[in-house]
Amino acid sequence: MRVASLASRLAHQLLDARAASRLIPPLTCDTPLSVAQGYDIARHILDARTAQGETLVGRKIGFTNRTIWPKYGEKEPIQAPIWAPVFDTTIRYAHDNAGLQSLAGALQPRIEPEVAFKLGRAPAPGASLEEVADCIEWMAHAFEIVVCPFPGWKFEAADSIAAFGLHGVLVVGDPEPLPPASRRKLAGVLATGSVSLTCSKKGDFALRAAGFGSDVLDSPVHALWHLHQLLQTQPQFPPLAAGEIISTGTWTDAYPVEPGQTWTSAFSGVLLPGLTLSFV
Repeated sequence: MRVASLASRLAHQLLDARAASRLIPPLTCDTPLSVAQGYDIARHILDARTAQGETLVGRKIGFTNRTIWPKYGEKEPIQAPIWAPVFDTTIRYAHDNAGLQSLAGALQPRIEPEVAFKLGRAPAPGASLEEVADCIEWMAHAFEIVVCPFPGWKFEAADSIAAFGLHGVLVVGDPEPLPPASRRKLAGVLATGSVSLTCSKKGDFALRAAGFGSDVLDSPVHALWHLHQLLQTQPQFPPLAAGEIISTGTWTDAYPVEPGQTWTSAFSGVLLPGLTLSFV
């Protein structure tokens, strides 16, 4: 089967599973797939979703947290970040840093605490880390609800790229505008910060996780720079553009969520308020 035909077939297989909220075996069970082929499938999915009326509004970067790489990947551990589109249909904005999210149709949902950036302008192709940071208009705390169509969250890197980057919904908190002086220091500030994640249900509270900005490719700003560099090698995808929302990856492992739970985060060392998200 020709490569383009294979990518199209697998893309529609994933789209059908998503629409029906149905688990499927990893694509790599039957077909060896490279990371590049995973992105070929992702390109077909982007085209299909755009044709259906969805609009690309940003990107999510996945697997930027090096501490969780050994936990994912069956034949080989995950060893590098991935990215996937964020659409107008998969982004929400919390009011006063609190929100309510339905889990209807979500396949094996998990929660990830992240920092999101809005780009005020597009970085130049050869932009340095500092120049990329200077393109950030604001930052915000965000929860990404990641989902997985593969049983038991078992997959290879190419599977995760093809399967929407495991992106479900991005819930973005109140934005914090960044003046130029703050942008220049942002990578270092976020690297030294930490976040805690608490879950409550029926009055029972439990600290579930803590993580550090330095685990996210040394800093979420470094994750954004990595994405910008990666996109220079992928001409089949549009480069970063002004106005995009970029979710830079989780500060902790991803934790299963279920209706009736409320998850709350809190930062230390970073001037960002926490988020509270309840699930129904």
